[in-house]
Amino acid sequence: MPTDALKNSTPFLKVEGLGKAFPGSPEPVFDAVNFGIHQGEFVCIIGHSGCGKTTILNVLAGLESATMGHVFMDNREVAGPSLDRGVVFQGHALMPWLTVRKNIAFAVRSKWPDWSRAQVNEHVEKYVALVGLAAAIDKKPSALSGGMKQRVGIARAFAIQPRMLLLDEPFGALDALTRGTIQDELLRICAETHQTVFMITHDVDEAILLADRILLMSNGPQARVAEIVQNTMPRTRTRATLHHDPQYYRIRNHLVDFLVARSKDLSHGRAPAQPLVVTPGLDPEPEPEPSPRSTPVVEPIPLRRIA
Repeated sequence: MPTDALKNSTPFLKVEGLGKAFPGSPEPVFDAVNFGIHQGEFVCIIGHSGCGKTTILNVLAGLESATMGHVFMDNREVAGPSLDRGVVFQGHALMPWLTVRKNIAFAVRSKWPDWSRAQVNEHVEKYVALVGLAAAIDKKPSALSGGMKQRVGIARAFAIQPRMLLLDEPFGALDALTRGTIQDELLRICAETHQTVFMITHDVDEAILLADRILLMSNGPQARVAEIVQNTMPRTRTRATLHHDPQYYRIRNHLVDFLVARSKDLSHGRAPAQPLVVTPGLDPEPEPEPSPRSTPVVEPIPLRRIA
């Protein structure tokens, strides 16, 4: 979604003052977490382990309760699990005794219990084809590769047509080639369905490729969303062309600098409660440093023969 449209529209999902503390701990894991996600937007969140990213996702999914704050989706407070929110975890979480078709059909029947078998099958086949697994639809998970299992998990999440999709590092356990292929498929599916997505990742290149905005979390304890990076690269970007855009290096350098040098200094509640919105891709190129004055070249004195 274009930046101007974001400024002038109401967020589809609003997170207000979210925090999580555990009994006996002197500081919360995170607090004062504030951000919004607009309909059709793809948002990634990045931060070091232990800052509470998965807990935030679980709260958005309604699988866990926050200690403080609120989450609203379409102006209704999230108070528990709902088929309006699909979740894809790091593991595929497939039922091993069921085929691909039956794994997805189980979810479809949960959403539409009155559908006939023919309706369910037609719907399942549509989403299996969407992730390129039509030939494996009647195979069990034991006959699939890791990447294929994860595609089934993604197809199952899309098949219930959730209003929001929550992804917890879904490609973290895959090899680089498989991960890249599924990233491309996810981009294509989201473009076709205009799906709203919130995704956890530790991969800065993955975030730059997929996300419209990237949330940067400070280190815990008392972590916060310290910055929101607006991805100003064209939405038509691909893995093959990403590194040809000068904006890519500016955005990537900003993300890496935050994670390596700045996030630890913002722990213990030192990050602002309202995150800064930044556009590093549009920052001007730094002026080149003047080269040191070169030492003058001394011409050699020719030797003369003395008679």
